[in-house]
Amino acid sequence: MSSIGSPTGAAPTDTGRAAATARGHLFNAGTLARYRDVLARGVDRVARRVGEADRPFTGVTPDELAPLIGAIDLDRPLGDTDAALDELHDVWLRDAVYFHHPRYLAHLNCPVVIPALLGEAVLSAVNSSLDTWDQSAGATLMERRLIEWTAGRIGFGAGADGVFTSGGTQSNLQAMLLAREEAYRTVVGGSTGRPDRPQVLSRLRILTSAAGHFSVQKAAKLLGLAADAVLTVPTDATRRMRTDELARTIDRCHRDGQVVMAVVATAGTTDFGTVDPLPEIADICAAAGVWLHVDAAYGCGLLVSPTRRHLLDGIERAASVTVDYHKSFFQPVSSSALLVRDGRTLRHATWHADYLNPARAVEQGIPNQVDKSIQTTRRFDACKLWLTLRIMGPDAIGTLFDQVVDLAAQAWRRLDADPRFEVAAPSQLSTVVFRYRPPGLAPDLVDEANLHARDALAASGAALVAGTKVDGAHHLKLTLLNPETTVDDVAHVLDLIADHAAWYARTATTAELSCPV
Repeated sequence: MSSIGSPTGAAPTDTGRAAATARGHLFNAGTLARYRDVLARGVDRVARRVGEADRPFTGVTPDELAPLIGAIDLDRPLGDTDAALDELHDVWLRDAVYFHHPRYLAHLNCPVVIPALLGEAVLSAVNSSLDTWDQSAGATLMERRLIEWTAGRIGFGAGADGVFTSGGTQSNLQAMLLAREEAYRTVVGGSTGRPDRPQVLSRLRILTSAAGHFSVQKAAKLLGLAADAVLTVPTDATRRMRTDELARTIDRCHRDGQVVMAVVATAGTTDFGTVDPLPEIADICAAAGVWLHVDAAYGCGLLVSPTRRHLLDGIERAASVTVDYHKSFFQPVSSSALLVRDGRTLRHATWHADYLNPARAVEQGIPNQVDKSIQTTRRFDACKLWLTLRIMGPDAIGTLFDQVVDLAAQAWRRLDADPRFEVAAPSQLSTVVFRYRPPGLAPDLVDEANLHARDALAASGAALVAGTKVDGAHHLKLTLLNPETTVDDVAHVLDLIADHAAWYARTATTAELSCPV
């Protein structure tokens, strides 16, 4: 009998032994026992760390971690699963930010549901790529079914379509790409000559609210639009887009010979959780013949809310909609999608390659998702949402989202009644913007005290809150996405913030008084 790796029957060489060892790490029918064992060890480590975490963060600094990670020789493997997991604990797991903790109140990162974690494990092992049918088969149809389901929740008709993306920034970018091409087609179609493309692009404008997401400006830059292509529309006292200002801005653009290629409304602003007046904005866009995009990356949880779906009334009139399931459907990153009311507009992202998706594939009716996406290789992230819906159901997701919105309303009322704090406009979703500003605090200390309080809280690791600016002044922000967070958790964090800020104010005042003139 020949030895493995030695076709002539000679003793295996060092190279042969190395190759056999390397092949032992591949996931296939011959390594199933190792697969089960290794993944179980990893799951056990994560479970233990989550169980041990008594705070969302350790407070570790970049200066503390960088030398440890920098000293690791990636050319010299440890050769042992437990040793590698021990090292992973030291460089990441121990100091990771744990969004599942009830006192993580910072960014739009949600705790995740177990069915989605199951989906993550399954999709990673099978490793389907969602670009072409011959790489994904049923996964292609499952993603399409989820797009159809989401489009139905939005209120789009049978002609709608969409595609999963990496996140809201990519979804917004692709939406602006489609809007740009549709606007260009309109300008060219209505022209007596053949306008120069750069000249047309220089005239295009995007209108978005002053509280909208920065990715709109980023998209304009990536799409080669003019430096002043994005015009911000003022918001009212509730931080919602002012429709009177929107109408005036559209009129001004037309008078100046500019082409409004898109209006971007927001359903859930990052800071204030507000939903722009979608029906009125849709009326204005329809009258002006303008593409309406609704960035519902945050507010898409309202699509399954048992009590608040009405807040999205009017979204069905949009030309395109961004949804981030990894914000308010409790999915792991990444899980997002772009939906369009007219699926034909997705052709602007299509490019045929003979080796991948030749034009004849369309003639043969082969469903290829790469025809709709600006990505090629793409994970089957839809699997996570699929299993979540099949195990939990949409009503359960909506109930969880309603709980955090209810909590935000309670937190806002508590802050509004607390003389230590000044609170901004109430949120329609689950954020609360506020700052420490008790009576008697010197105005020049307000910003510094709030900045110090946030930094000191993060350094302690006891809780994490976000920061932002409102009308040029530094504020703090609670982003509540964990249904396990309680009013008592919020109250405890507010006390910690007040203590840190008060300490800073006292120290700064004492230092100023003791400073010789």
